[in-house]
Amino acid sequence: MCKNDNKEGQIMRKQLAWVMAAALTFTVPAVVTAAPGGDAPGGSSSSSSVTYSGATTYTSATETSGQTYSSTTADENAVLINTSDTVTLTSPTVTKSGDSDGGDNCNFYGINSAITAMGGGTTYITGADITATAKGANGVFSYGGNGGSNGTAGDGTCINISDSTITTSGDNGGGIMTTGGGETVASNLTISTSGQSSAPIRTDRGGGTCTVTGGTYTSSGLGSPAIYSTAAVTVSNATLTSNKSEGVCIEGENSITLNNCTLTATNSGLNGNATFYDTIMIYQSQSGDAADGTSSFTMTGGNLISNNGDVFHVTNTNAIITLDGVGITNNDSENVLLSVCDDGWSGASNVATLNATDQALIGDLLVGSDSTLTLNLSGSSTLLGKTSGNITNDKSSTISSSIGTVDVTLGSGTIWQLTGDCTVSSISGSGSINYNGYTLTVGSTSYTSGSPGGSVTETTEEAASESSTSTDTDPSASPEASSDASASPAASEDASASPAASTSPSADASASPAASASPSASSDASSDTTSDDTTTLKSVTFKNVNKKIKYKVVKKKIVKYSVIKQSGGGKVTYKVTKGKKKFIKVTKKGVVIVKKGAKKGIYKVKITVAKKGAYKKTTKVIKLRVK
Repeated sequence: MCKNDNKEGQIMRKQLAWVMAAALTFTVPAVVTAAPGGDAPGGSSSSSSVTYSGATTYTSATETSGQTYSSTTADENAVLINTSDTVTLTSPTVTKSGDSDGGDNCNFYGINSAITAMGGGTTYITGADITATAKGANGVFSYGGNGGSNGTAGDGTCINISDSTITTSGDNGGGIMTTGGGETVASNLTISTSGQSSAPIRTDRGGGTCTVTGGTYTSSGLGSPAIYSTAAVTVSNATLTSNKSEGVCIEGENSITLNNCTLTATNSGLNGNATFYDTIMIYQSQSGDAADGTSSFTMTGGNLISNNGDVFHVTNTNAIITLDGVGITNNDSENVLLSVCDDGWSGASNVATLNATDQALIGDLLVGSDSTLTLNLSGSSTLLGKTSGNITNDKSSTISSSIGTVDVTLGSGTIWQLTGDCTVSSISGSGSINYNGYTLTVGSTSYTSGSPGGSVTETTEEAASESSTSTDTDPSASPEASSDASASPAASEDASASPAASTSPSADASASPAASASPSASSDASSDTTSDDTTTLKSVTFKNVNKKIKYKVVKKKIVKYSVIKQSGGGKVTYKVTKGKKKFIKVTKKGVVIVKKGAKKGIYKVKITVAKKGAYKKTTKVIKLRVK
C-alpha cells in the first residue's frame, strides 16, 4: 500500500480531466553530466527545467476502465498523470513508440515513458497491458518530485500496480521505474525487457522506495540486471532472471532486500567500466546518481543461481551482505563466492561485510591488497572455501597479488573447511575449523592444526557440500534454473565458453573441491571415508586427486594416470559424479583413463577401494580439469 494512500476517505471527483497532447512545465535543479555505470542510467542533459507532454494527461481525480492509450511522438508520454489526487486505471492497454535520446530527462524524470505519474498523488493500475518499443521509454514511471536530490523526501507520489504485463524493447527502457523520492508498489507483474540499460525493476537519481510482491521479471539486454537500485528496493516471492547482465546491482547508499525469491543470472557481457563478470554487483560510480554511504544486500530463503562470474562483487563502496538460508548455486568453473577489490571506478574504498546465518557457503573469497572483508558466520553456517589476494579480472589484467584485511568470526556451531592455504588478519569466535591438510596463516602465525584464535577449535567435520534449498519458490520457474546445466552458457562442458573461465587465479582446480553448490553436487567434496569400525586397518592413500589435463593433448589421444599411491586394497569401483561419464574410466588398478575427445571442464569421480588384507574400505572423490 502506498504511504500516502487515503483512497477510501477521499471524495473522488468523477469528472474526466484529460487533455490531448497537453504540455506541462516545471523547474528542477540542474543535473550533472555523468558517465554511466552498471545500468548506465546517466545521460547528457544539463537542462535546469523539464517539459512534460502527454498524449493523454490527467490533472485531477480520475477513474477509467478498459481505456486504450498510445503515443508515437518522441519525448511524449502515452499517459501523463500530474495530480495530488487519486487516479485509477483499470485494464488499460498502453503502447509507446517514438525514440528519445535516452538521456537524463528520460532516466531521472520520466519523459517518454508509457505511463508517468507525478504531483504527489496515488495512481492505481490493475490488469494493464503495457508495451514500449522506443528508446528512453520506461513502462511505468513514479517521479517523486525531489529534483534528483539524493536523500531528500519526495512529494508523496506513488504508483500501485498489480496483475499487469509490461514489455519494453528500447534502450534505457525499464519496466517499473522509481526516481526523485517516488514510491512504487507492485504485485504479480510479468515484466520483460530486451534493451540495454533496461532493468525490469529500475531506479535512478533521487531514489525512493520500491516494493514488489510476486511476479516474473526478466531482462535480456546488456547492462540490464533484473534489479538496479539507487533506492530502497524490497522484492518477495518473485522470479528474477537476467540473461546477459548482473542479477542485481546496487549503487551507493542504497539497498535491495530479497525474500524467498529465485534469482538467476548469466552475466555474459561487460558493460561500461566493469571488468568482472558477477551476479550481485555492489558499487559506487561517483556519477552523482547515488549518495555515498553503505550499500546493503539482504537475502532470506529462496535460491540464488549464478551461471557466470563471481557470485558477489564489491568495489568502490562499503557493502553489507546478509544471507539467511539461501540456496546458492555457482555454475562458474572458477568457484568465486565473493570478490572485494578494485574495478573500473575509483574515489572510495573496497569494504565488505558478509553476515551468514544458517547458510551454506561454497567458494573462494578474493580480497584485494587495498580491500577489506569482515566475515561473520552464525547459526549452522558453513564455509567450504579459501581466501586469496591473487586476483585477475575478466579482461586478463592483474588487480592484486596479495591479500588485504580479512577478519573472520566463527560463531558457535559454525564450520570453516579450508580448500587451500589461507591468510586472514584475525579469527575469533567459538566455531570450528577443518584444516583439511592446508595451512591457515593468522597475521604472521601459521597453523595446520589446533586453535588459530579465540575459542575456535579444530574439527575433522566437513562443511556442508550442498547449499540450503528451503524456499517458497520453485527454482525451475527460471529458465536458467533447469537441472540441465548445459542450458546455461557458463555451465557448458566447454569451460572456455565462459570469458571468466580463464582469467582468475582461482582457476587452480586443486583449490576448490566444489565448483557448484547445487544439491546435485552431493558427494563432490567428500574426503577419505571408511565403513569399517576397526582402527587397526590402514587407509588406502591417493595421489593426483586434483589433476589438470591440457585440452590440446586429450583432443588427440587418451590420457592415463594413477590415483592410488600403493598396491594393496581390494576391488576398485568408481562413479563419475560430475561431467560426461563416457569420457572417464577407472581401471581395477586405479588408473584413470581420460578418453580422446573429452570436453573442456571439470570432472569429478568417486573412487572406492574395497577392504582387503591390511587395508580398510576407502573412498575418495578425485577431480580433474580439462583446459
